[in-house]
Amino acid sequence: MISVKAYAKINLGLRIFDRRIDGYHNLETVFVRVNPFDEIILEEDNGISFSSNELNLNSDPSNLCIKAAKLFNEHYNLNNGVKIKLQKNIPIGAGMGGGSSDAAATLLGLIKLWDLKITEAELKSITLKLGSDVPYFLKPGMAHATGRGEILEYFSLPLPYWIVILYPDIHVSTSWAYQSLNAEHSHHISHPTSHITLKDFLLKNIHNSHELNHNLVNDFEPVVLHQHKQIGFAKLMLYSEGASFAQMSGSGSAVYGFFLEEQKAVRAAERLKTKYKVFITPPNFDPE
Repeated sequence: MISVKAYAKINLGLRIFDRRIDGYHNLETVFVRVNPFDEIILEEDNGISFSSNELNLNSDPSNLCIKAAKLFNEHYNLNNGVKIKLQKNIPIGAGMGGGSSDAAATLLGLIKLWDLKITEAELKSITLKLGSDVPYFLKPGMAHATGRGEILEYFSLPLPYWIVILYPDIHVSTSWAYQSLNAEHSHHISHPTSHITLKDFLLKNIHNSHELNHNLVNDFEPVVLHQHKQIGFAKLMLYSEGASFAQMSGSGSAVYGFFLEEQKAVRAAERLKTKYKVFITPPNFDPE
């Protein structure tokens, strides 16, 4: 039996560019691991089965954990079985990468459970069949992502903030968010900082909340916040509690705020948990 933790992520900035021939969009973002995490338990079994405390996932045929196990079987021409148990803590449809993280954790766990020999390149090509964000979760740390999110450069940037994440219990569909962007042609926005990469921008300005607030943008925010006023309200709540910077993660609906003082972050989390699902991540967080 193997147990694996699958941590959530947030995006520090998200720039969406042109649509590619394969239907995906070129984008640029920086991924960072945060609390909470899902837990996956894998046990040898005859067939492939899945169960979760999140009942909606049990009957979902497009379940990424099951897909991950099947892809390994196909790739290696195996007929291995596994019982997958998922303790889900990361909200679904929150822009926190829960499904992608679960898929990557399942693959990494199965490599151990089934004692598979696999190259990094092979593993990456399998993960890309599961989703654009999945490769990021194969390694720890922060990463600058380009292409459709699969071209990754891991780098070190100490984050001096307490991060408070609010989930307003709204499920935002990523495909809807992209369609809305396409309809508005707003991915042709000129970015004030696009002459430098997000990685370089953050390395230079992570302590400068004025720069973060003016130039670190998430292109999904205008369309998603327009459609879901509650998400914009959650973002405002973080600022009103003393956040130095706040932004929506991915295509939403989770929003996060950077707090310099632990006391303010803890107080914000306390005050807002009656209205939202709240997660708090300490500075320079490095999940085990």
